[in-house]
Amino acid sequence: MATRKRLSKLERVPLREAWRHEANDFTPWLAEPENLQLLAEAIGLSELEPVATEHPVGDFQLDILCTDGEDQVIIENQLDKTDHGHLGQPLAYASGVGAKKVVWIAESFRQGHVAALQFLNENTTEALSFFGVEVQLWRIGDSPLAPRFEVVAKPNEWTRAGREQARAAAEASPTRQMQQRLWMALVEHLAKEAPHIRPQRPQLWLTVRIGRTGFELNAIANSRDRQLGVELYISSPEAKRHFANLHAQREQIEAQLGYGLDWQELPEARAVRIAAWRKDSPLEEEDRWPEYLDWLTQRILEMHRVFQPLVRALP
Repeated sequence: MATRKRLSKLERVPLREAWRHEANDFTPWLAEPENLQLLAEAIGLSELEPVATEHPVGDFQLDILCTDGEDQVIIENQLDKTDHGHLGQPLAYASGVGAKKVVWIAESFRQGHVAALQFLNENTTEALSFFGVEVQLWRIGDSPLAPRFEVVAKPNEWTRAGREQARAAAEASPTRQMQQRLWMALVEHLAKEAPHIRPQRPQLWLTVRIGRTGFELNAIANSRDRQLGVELYISSPEAKRHFANLHAQREQIEAQLGYGLDWQELPEARAVRIAAWRKDSPLEEEDRWPEYLDWLTQRILEMHRVFQPLVRALP
């Protein structure tokens, strides 16, 4: 008769067993790069880089100020259940430092506070994002404590994009409306196929962040030339130098992608463009949109994978 394997019990542990004090214990732990990266992955960001802890804002101190490579991000910590006082503090801190993303971390969230964060996400400017995150500690038997981040509130990009489409449709040309519908479909497609890729508000194009200010990955639908494209668009003050640096690695980049790119230095402009194109893709043939969405999604994922580490490494 086979011997049964002995299984241990997964046990949730109170946070103060590991961190007795928010400012002295938990904040320094969370501000360590590897722990901020765990948080970034939980809320769907590519990175979170610490800027300062206990950062002064007026008469108060912000727990953690950091950046996601493009925007200021503030983090407000709580080792207990959420309360009204901590709901107001992140709003004051965000206005004080000009942050675009607010992360409120607590042991547990009251339903009213989750609803308040969702209300802010749905009714403030689309440049602002509010996250509610529960931090948990788990242990199996005598094992070391293991932290886990559970997101309870976050922006609904699909809802926001839908509102933008409705606003644009009222005053847009038929071509613009068609582009908006394509980008809405692409937002939904990306959410299913690549949830870690978070597009920004659709315009004449759809932008995906790539982790550095002045760099964008854009999906393009050119109705006049009947073609689709995905481009790395660089608009930083050092765009020409960055272009030269990347162009020197052209062979390796295109080998990793498995296809050639259109390298446009744009001599008359400050910006530069590196693009992949799909010819013979008329926007009005909506029965072909499923293949368009597959192509756009694949190119976005491939170019994001190849270019992101290169972009971050540029001097």
